[in-house]
Amino acid sequence: MPSPNAPATPPPPTPQERAVQEVLTCFDAYARIRASRDSVLAASRIGPREEERAFADLQQAVDRLRTASRPR
Repeated sequence: MPSPNAPATPPPPTPQERAVQEVLTCFDAYARIRASRDSVLAASRIGPREEERAFADLQQAVDRLRTASRPR
């Protein structure tokens, strides 16, 4: 039995909350890749293929969020 002073465990995330987290993660990855595209350091530059893949991942994550957000 948990003590009254112990923090309650949060409920598991809903499918919509998981989809939002996925969109945020993909957006962050895409933003980092876009920023490194113009990097002065050659070793940190990312090629167009990686940028396209990150953008496609972001689009798929947004599609999953739209699907999870549709009323049933």
